Amino acid sequence: MSISERQANIRIVLVNTTHPGNIGGAARAMKNMGLAELYLVQPREYPAPRAVWRAAGARDVLAGATIVESVDEAIADCALVVGTSARERRIPWPLLNPRECGEKIYSEAAEHKTALLFGREDRGLTNDELQKCHYHVHIPSNPDYSSLNLATAVQVLAYEVRMASLADDQGNLPSLSEWDQPPVTAGDLEFFHEHLATTMAELQFYDPENPKQLLTRMRRLFNRVRMDQMEVSILRGLLSAVQRKITK
Repeated sequence: MSISERQANIRIVLVNTTHPGNIGGAARAMKNMGLAELYLVQPREYPAPRAVWRAAGARDVLAGATIVESVDEAIADCALVVGTSARERRIPWPLLNPRECGEKIYSEAAEHKTALLFGREDRGLTNDELQKCHYHVHIPSNPDYSSLNLATAVQVLAYEVRMASLADDQGNLPSLSEWDQPPVTAGDLEFFHEHLATTMAELQFYDPENPKQLLTRMRRLFNRVRMDQMEVSILRGLLSAVQRKITK
């Protein structure tokens, strides 16, 4: 796969961005580092002149941006999803630092589509959105002034992807180990989790009105395992067999 094809598999997703200038700034940061796949989930104000002005020479990235209605739509065909997180979570999630994130995103982009999620300027990604991610990435900024501008955060992580590409050019980035099946996409994984939740409810294994942290922990388990397409197909077949048994 050529460098340009691999870069096309790296998607930057901005969720509910409030200020159009930040969209333009993110587009400029992406082009600085050789990225072009920009997805916008329900931007508050877009298209907008301020976005074009901030983009400077990256107006082509803006022109090619895809606007979608949900995070699920933005990541449906991605087999690796990493979400930015600025705070500790009640239930810990597999965590990457920016350097590890850049290497993982760039390495896996050789095989399938990948996505980096950035949340709202004031509150980041929701817990539900973060639970759709395989990993979280945290930028270790100054604890006395830790808030990063959205475009700045995009710049930091896009830079790490760029550094990973340069390391790969020099043969310093390990290749992915071969696997007999492609990893499951985020869209198919979401269908699996819906199927799992429905089956557990039918078994009365948990109460949908009071799930506590069960579904979150199940998501974390399967995200950590990184299932392939065949494994998900087998598990969904098992769930369907269980449903047939309990409805007889």
